[in-house]
Amino acid sequence: MNEDSKHPTSMSTGTSLKRRFRKHLRSYSIQTAFIYISLMVCALLFLIPFYLIVRNALMTQLEVTSFNWHWWAQDPQWDNLNTLFNDLMAPMATGLMNSALIATLTTAGQLLFASMAGYGLARIPSRWSQPIFFLVLLTMMVPGAVTFIPKYMVVSDLGWVSTLQGIIVPDLFSGFACFLFRQFYLNFPHELEDAGRVDGLGYFGVYWRLLLPNSVPILVALGVISFISSWNSFLWPLVIGQDPSSWTVQVVLSTFITAQTINIPELFMGVAVSIVPLVILFFFLQRYIMEGVARSGIKG
Repeated sequence: MNEDSKHPTSMSTGTSLKRRFRKHLRSYSIQTAFIYISLMVCALLFLIPFYLIVRNALMTQLEVTSFNWHWWAQDPQWDNLNTLFNDLMAPMATGLMNSALIATLTTAGQLLFASMAGYGLARIPSRWSQPIFFLVLLTMMVPGAVTFIPKYMVVSDLGWVSTLQGIIVPDLFSGFACFLFRQFYLNFPHELEDAGRVDGLGYFGVYWRLLLPNSVPILVALGVISFISSWNSFLWPLVIGQDPSSWTVQVVLSTFITAQTINIPELFMGVAVSIVPLVILFFFLQRYIMEGVARSGIKG
């Protein structure tokens, strides 16, 4: 009697749980589908510029300027790549080599100087640490246009106009990089540093042997950001690099645009070639970029 009276209750409870589970599963599926669809739409929007670059790079001048839309080149002009590197008025190969050298040296210098400065501000006790850090933050708030002319005057007085060092040296120091390293080292375990002191290491020994080898995420993240920024720099190399032998790839691309005409396919082919190193770099190191920025934190 008692078992029969309890049976309908257990049945209704089980049915209720199944309904709630199905409702939750349906809601979860809708949310997941919406998220994936949104991500796919965003990915397509970001890929549109790359598609247009490759499409225009393989077209003829007539096809690019035609009012009739074509999704792809009717007869892909792979010779545009050969024309790009054989153009005597626009030394693309020289521009690529100069950009690679400038970006590499600038990145290495920023990582070295910023890591040392960040370590000093974060781990070496001094009453001047906070005021100096405040000045570093102030440098990040000053527009680049304010310091552009003074930098040019200094470079000109040193005789570095139309030289690679004139482009590299002024960008070796970065307030943003110093800020990131300071925040990263503030979160670094003190136990590891204390162990180094017990072994007889000084401040530089702790930095060089302990902290720097364990700073791979922030080094890679900041290195990629610095490399991309230096590679894409245009105005400063344009002003300093007055000789074709010191042109960067961005300056070379600007020579395709003249008062008479614009060679659009060659210009887009140059753009496609110039972004290949950055795409490869970001593709292989994107995990370290996210990890480094996340571990830098906002600790004060």
